[in-house]
Amino acid sequence: MSITFVGDTVALTGRSLRHVTRSLDTVITTALMPIALLLLFVFVLGGAIRTGTDSYVAYLLPGILLITIATGVSYTAYRLFQDLQGGILERFRSMPIARSSVLWAHVLTSLVANVLSLVVVVAVGLLIGFRSSAGPLAWLAVLGILVLVTLALTWVAVIPGLTAKTVDGASAFSYPLILLPFISSAFVPTASMPGPVRWFAEHQPVTSIVNAIRDLLAVRPVGADLPVALLWCAGILVAAWAVATAVYRRRGA
Repeated sequence: MSITFVGDTVALTGRSLRHVTRSLDTVITTALMPIALLLLFVFVLGGAIRTGTDSYVAYLLPGILLITIATGVSYTAYRLFQDLQGGILERFRSMPIARSSVLWAHVLTSLVANVLSLVVVVAVGLLIGFRSSAGPLAWLAVLGILVLVTLALTWVAVIPGLTAKTVDGASAFSYPLILLPFISSAFVPTASMPGPVRWFAEHQPVTSIVNAIRDLLAVRPVGADLPVALLWCAGILVAAWAVATAVYRRRGA
């Protein structure tokens, strides 16, 4: 990693973050839907859902955090599409800067914005009764998982940001990501699902990630869910990064 790449990435990340700070409504909007889902399921539907010994808000919160990230990364695709259509990427390519720094700036901006949204959602969870006896190391592990998920999904978002034909197409990719937690253990135990749906729910990445976070916060043995979750995140991250950088190089050729 060259000094030029680091310096260029820091400078371009600063530019992107200034855009975010000038429109903080994007951070608030990112958190609004997950917060609405959290309140809906806890206060309206939670009484009808049996999850075992956990309070329902503690059971639900990990899945809501993933929905927060899925909502937030759609803005990365939107901002990248806007830069592409506005010609700023062409201008950057004509300058003596590290080319990959342009994409990494958007990725790091997404990471900062999503962490802010996650803090807001956790704060609301605490207000409505979420409690955890997890220690600092467990919380750091949870943060590490959420950061890895954010990086993986942000690189996924870069692809439609570079390839979409319309602004709606750039952000619409996030809809399946938002819906995926609903077919997982995020809202209800998978044991309550019919056979084929249960099989899918138990073998898709959201269930492993949610279960690992839930066990860490509940101070329970994590078991196989943590390595499976990390493998899913790492695999998605590497694959999305490879495709996104290949598309970016092809557009600049």
